[in-house]
Amino acid sequence: MKYLLLNGNPYRDRMEMDQYIDRLLAGIKSSGNEVQALLLRDLKIKPCTGCFNCWVKNPGNCMIQDDANKVARLYIESDHVILASPLIMGFLSSLLKNTMDRNIPLVHPHLEEVDGEVHHKKRYDKYPIISFLLEKESFTDAEDISIATGIFQREAINVRSSLGFVQFIETPVEEVLHAINIY
Repeated sequence: MKYLLLNGNPYRDRMEMDQYIDRLLAGIKSSGNEVQALLLRDLKIKPCTGCFNCWVKNPGNCMIQDDANKVARLYIESDHVILASPLIMGFLSSLLKNTMDRNIPLVHPHLEEVDGEVHHKKRYDKYPIISFLLEKESFTDAEDISIATGIFQREAINVRSSLGFVQFIETPVEEVLHAINIY
């Protein structure tokens, strides 16, 4: 399988998440899988401007020329995308959220009904499974996790994927590798 891991850790001085990801990547590779990891803080990704040129003038491609176009291409070519981030005020880092927003060209502007809801049509035949690897804040509680998980489920639906798992870096790497292998 082909994996993409997007590391949205914005902190250069807080390396626990980065070190966990390194161990996870080694485990994925040791299973014979192809994996690419991108450290978002080292990329140039501007915010979405909401111009919708990716739908009307340049279908499927963002008009902003930066690293988001490469990320979107790697995303759609993957079988499983792992989105990693520390929780910041109960949500993903702005680096990861911004990157996810720039994936809007991966769906059509046209709408269709999906399970009683209206969503954008698929642009591609295949979309990756998306999973979330998170670092809790000191005050993260069960309600925070429930709210975040609900948002992640909606994100998977909106980008025409399915949600694989939501795990935390306090979980042993072996358990996350097992969760990856299930999906």
